[in-house]
Amino acid sequence: MATTEASKPTLVQKLRGLSGEVVKFGIVGLVGVFVNFGVSNAVLHLTGWAPVRCSVIGTAVAIAANYLGYRYWVYRDSDAASRRREITLFLIFSGVGMLIENGTVWFATYTLGLHGTLAYNVSKAFGTGLGTLFRFFSYRTWVFKALPEPVEVPAQAAGTGHELAAQAELMLAAEQIRYAKAE
Repeated sequence: MATTEASKPTLVQKLRGLSGEVVKFGIVGLVGVFVNFGVSNAVLHLTGWAPVRCSVIGTAVAIAANYLGYRYWVYRDSDAASRRREITLFLIFSGVGMLIENGTVWFATYTLGLHGTLAYNVSKAFGTGLGTLFRFFSYRTWVFKALPEPVEVPAQAAGTGHELAAQAELMLAAEQIRYAKAE
């Protein structure tokens, strides 16, 4: 497929799009952090279970809440042709993020011997930060793939048939993504 210079977004356009995505991702993530810490601390203090078990429960509830925010707000314009693939990848990458996050709780509790609410929450916060970085890049790269943006045709190309060619290239790109996901 031939591409033209006019159809390639500039670095500034890419950064503007990414900054909006990062802000939305951060808002959903912040809600998830409150859910995560709220649930895990409640379970820890109400049940007296092991810290890692409580942390895993909080993380699992936050993952469910975050999926809804990512799917229906942050990445609502992404290709949803294969929802089963999306959910599977989301759960796999969320699981890896959960291992990263709760690995720090395990390390602080069982290796460093740090106990108490403060040590628990500090280790969980550190792990949440690491897990969030991993999740952001994996979700945007493999889980919620964006559909191609409509191509703006320069004024000098208007009426020359180039806008039709640009729209045809856009449609072909969308079809290739859909067929690739179906395979």
